Amino acid sequence: MVFLKNKFIIFSFIFLSGCSSIPSTTVNSCVIFDERYFWYKHTKKVEQKWGTPIYIQLAIIKIESNFDWLAKPPRKKIFKIIPSKRPSSSFGYSQAVKGTWEQYKKETGNKLATRMRFKDSVDFIGWYTNKTETILKIPKKNAFKQYIAYHEGWGNFKNYKKNKKVIKLAKKVEKQSDIYKKQLLNCRKSLNKNKYIIF
Repeated sequence: MVFLKNKFIIFSFIFLSGCSSIPSTTVNSCVIFDERYFWYKHTKKVEQKWGTPIYIQLAIIKIESNFDWLAKPPRKKIFKIIPSKRPSSSFGYSQAVKGTWEQYKKETGNKLATRMRFKDSVDFIGWYTNKTETILKIPKKNAFKQYIAYHEGWGNFKNYKKNKKVIKLAKKVEKQSDIYKKQLLNCRKSLNKNKYIIF
């Protein structure tokens, strides 16, 4: 029993270490995948499954959580001092809200999915962008409009032109996705050759 307990503790430590540490840089896709090769396997699978380009998956995570698995929106403050409630239930890499996350689990059958796991987070992004293409007819390669739909929701997308804040964020996603795309041209061939798996 002690042996099994120790194995569980070691496994948990390795798992959490792999999840919790943020890459040394979050602006270079090649460095991210050099440090987290397992992440490349997951994003590649999402690209094949849902058709969402790797560089757009990364750009959304970059702007949403900056690759922090425990990211939450900052609490509102009463009188600018007293911490109050958070503005939404957004959490994890993808900053998915509880309701949409539950919808994702129900529709995909991925009942054990967690917002703290990178693998599930990018699959969620693939699922969401795929539905956006179906509902709003926005191509998955259109980073600007895909992000607006991701941030505002399918129902509120039509009103985005009045929201200067979300337009600014969407432009950042578009710019970052272009950067990631160019970087991947230099390293994707070698990434596809690598067979080892590391956190």
